[in-house]
Amino acid sequence: MTAITRHGLNAMAVSSPLPKDANVSFEFFPPKTEKMEANLWACVERLAPLGPQYVSVTYGAGGSTRERTHATVTRIRRETDLEPAAHLTCVGATREEIDAVARAYWDEGIKHIVALRGDPVEGIGEAYVPHPGGYAYAEDLVKGLRDIADFEISVAAYPEVHPQAVSAEADLDSLKRKIDAGATRAITQSFFDVEVFLEFVEKCRTAGITVPIVPGILPVTNFKRIRQFSNETGTSVPGWMADLFEGLDDDPDTRKLVAASVAAEQCRVLYANGIKDFHFYTLNRADLTYAICHILGVRPK
Repeated sequence: MTAITRHGLNAMAVSSPLPKDANVSFEFFPPKTEKMEANLWACVERLAPLGPQYVSVTYGAGGSTRERTHATVTRIRRETDLEPAAHLTCVGATREEIDAVARAYWDEGIKHIVALRGDPVEGIGEAYVPHPGGYAYAEDLVKGLRDIADFEISVAAYPEVHPQAVSAEADLDSLKRKIDAGATRAITQSFFDVEVFLEFVEKCRTAGITVPIVPGILPVTNFKRIRQFSNETGTSVPGWMADLFEGLDDDPDTRKLVAASVAAEQCRVLYANGIKDFHFYTLNRADLTYAICHILGVRPK
């Protein structure tokens, strides 16, 4: 397998774009304020010309952004040519309430759902307790969606194991159950060690999981924050990556340049190993994602 070097860069690779069969998708989160809404739509307008396969909109912990997620997804459906995918979780609602949301999406022409168990209302790290009368886990939600309509269904995958999984084997078995229930794609949590992702894909194939495993790409602009988040989610941060961002705490412009180089090279190595779909966690900021896509050869259609 090809691996990123310790320094994370490959000058030869940076000189030429990926072939035209590389596909991208983007993730946004629903805005809380008018200013954040303006930022979101500026991001959507900036990235839309790149022709993503789809764009997804997240759901807050405990279903806290249900209405805002629905409003954002339906606006994308009505006002753009993008294909929206709505996140839907099991947390904080009965089956009937979740089914009603799913039917409303279908009626709006939103045919792609990202089906998730969801984080507890108290946040990441707290014990998960299924809602009484609700869907207990993502595999149950996938089955329920299949009973409602012929949705395209994406689910989450964890190359370095879900923080609350009892073992890597149990986590992989959970993913397989979601796929067997009817999911058509798995999108991974962000990762930074490419070898970890490639080994995870091999394990999935050995386990009989044949659907696309799409890498979740998170451009890093705030290394301290990412390291803290990674500690909470069990994501490893390579030593070479820490070296690259060392001394840049007060230099945001250089951090952006480094972040773009690292993420672009991450995608190149993945492509060299047969990966052609890339899902970008934009954090509702277009500039860095747009620059990375440009480097990769994903240009306005």
